[in-house]
Amino acid sequence: MNGDWLIRGRDGGLCAYAYAPDGDAIVCRTERTPGGAWTASRVVGGDQRLHTVLAVAQGPGEYAHLVSWRPTVPGESGLVHSTHFQPHLAALDWTPIGHPNKKGDRTGPPATAVDAQGRAHVFVRNKGGGVSMRAQLEKGGWGPWRDLKGKGVRGELAAVAGESGLITLYAATTEGILRWRQEKSGETPVQDEKPQPAAVRPDTLHALPTSADHVTLFFTDDDGALCAWRGDEAPVRVLDAAGAGPVSAIRCRLDDVDCTLLAQRAHSGRVAFAAYPTELESAGAWWAESGPALPPDARVSLAEDVNGLVVAASYVPGNPSRMHLTRRKDEPGLALEAWHQVL
Repeated sequence: MNGDWLIRGRDGGLCAYAYAPDGDAIVCRTERTPGGAWTASRVVGGDQRLHTVLAVAQGPGEYAHLVSWRPTVPGESGLVHSTHFQPHLAALDWTPIGHPNKKGDRTGPPATAVDAQGRAHVFVRNKGGGVSMRAQLEKGGWGPWRDLKGKGVRGELAAVAGESGLITLYAATTEGILRWRQEKSGETPVQDEKPQPAAVRPDTLHALPTSADHVTLFFTDDDGALCAWRGDEAPVRVLDAAGAGPVSAIRCRLDDVDCTLLAQRAHSGRVAFAAYPTELESAGAWWAESGPALPPDARVSLAEDVNGLVVAASYVPGNPSRMHLTRRKDEPGLALEAWHQVL
């Protein structure tokens, strides 16, 4: 799962995406009304069989863009895309968008981001170990696959649109962090001249816009530190990672301060939270654990509800009925309601 799988839809209700129990489809659950009961799981994008991989991103219209791999012929796969305009309505059927090397099996987990014009950009590792991209055209359809170069890419990519709508992409390698940035809307992202040296653990990248000019990349290094990097200086340590999996991050206001809130499944199995003033890592941050113990493969995601309150959700892949949720209380600090299973 790449990207924030818990999102707020156009109607103000929350929507969560997960793997189906049999692992060959994507399902979603939505709030019937903002803050109310949830629907049962329903399949997204039609009856095509999928692999257990999903990338999710939202654009300025609050539409959800979904990308996955599907099997085609024996030993080969292709990428597919769907748009979910309204959580209560059916998503569009999965549309084939091809393979970065024209044909072959899966090359890596995809990532997606949506620019200010609402165009989805899909990124995936290619057979050469670099990254390829395909983007929607402004008047419909898709542009060609483009080879963004790079080498030695490992694990999940992280793609995000900044506050300007321009897209930034990150990848981990044994040498450090590769970064590509759009210089103008609609242009192909350009790779930095050299990697940023860092001992990055694969599959721990998470990118978050933190100001009009900056995107902050969070990752865990080989020493177990959760680090932040904005590209203007070397990465800085925020605190020790709470667990081995990826971190989720969101900007929110706590006691009228612009803060970055982090959430991660801790080694204990519980969800750990930490917050600090946005882009002020030197202020320090501390983990506080919450909720029941979760299986090692459980995933955590953060969103804001229609009232601007942070919501945290966890689910176990392949078991969307085991989704648990908590919501920040409307009071000072980061007081949370009791976790409850979404029935």
